[in-house]
Amino acid sequence: MTLGGIWAAVLTPCDAVGAIDVGRWLAHGRRLLAQGCHGLALFGTTSETQAYTVAERQSALEAALDAGLSPAQVMVGVGCCARGDTVALARHALGLGITRLLMLPPFFYKNNTDEGLYRAFAEAIDGIADARLEVLLYHFPQVSGVPVTRGVIGRLLAAYPTQVRGLKDSSGDLAHTLGLIEAFPALAIFAGADSHLLDVLVARGAGTISAAANLNAAASRAVYDAFATGERHAAEAGMALVREVRAALQRRPLIPGLKAVMAATTADPAWRRVRPPL
Repeated sequence: MTLGGIWAAVLTPCDAVGAIDVGRWLAHGRRLLAQGCHGLALFGTTSETQAYTVAERQSALEAALDAGLSPAQVMVGVGCCARGDTVALARHALGLGITRLLMLPPFFYKNNTDEGLYRAFAEAIDGIADARLEVLLYHFPQVSGVPVTRGVIGRLLAAYPTQVRGLKDSSGDLAHTLGLIEAFPALAIFAGADSHLLDVLVARGAGTISAAANLNAAASRAVYDAFATGERHAAEAGMALVREVRAALQRRPLIPGLKAVMAATTADPAWRRVRPPL
């Protein structure tokens, strides 16, 4: 497994009219990398992605890479309700050299069969038609309302063993995450909850893709590095701060809460802006 580490689910700053503020966005991404993130997950749930059009996302991504952000340090969310939008976002990212793509299932229609979800993912992968593609499936049933089941994961892995590379489990259910790690050892399984970081690493999971990393990346990286060098006691001690920050954030609506803290810690009130309906 070559895909792992501490990845931030990056917030998206916006300007007074709601457009993506690329300057602040890029500065924040560089700050997160300097604080120890292995990479940046752009345009996932924390990024308010579904409030932005395909064109807005593509334009911002181009601007960020033109400004020097490395494609190797970026993962991009591409899952949309329409297959054509998913394919367009994926091909665009691949054209910029970004190969790691986090893919939600189509989320508008609920109570789907495994057959329907498998075909939705499979047709997107076939439509992208690029051998460089590294898909991470995105399981977040509390928000999407559409779980990515073990049956779907198994079929996709069998059909696309070189393209389906990992999964982000944002269920918040540690037992579920550990079960996926055990069931699919070929996949890089990330937890969305950084409070589960050490448990995931012990089970040979990949790491975390976390919203809280926007504020607390250095603490998660310290735990990751301590575990990697066999300093188990230091890793366990470091988890105290990781859990404390996570618990504080969970007492408020997550994305507006994160942005409020960003505004306070950077003395930049522009960070308080969110797009409706948040």
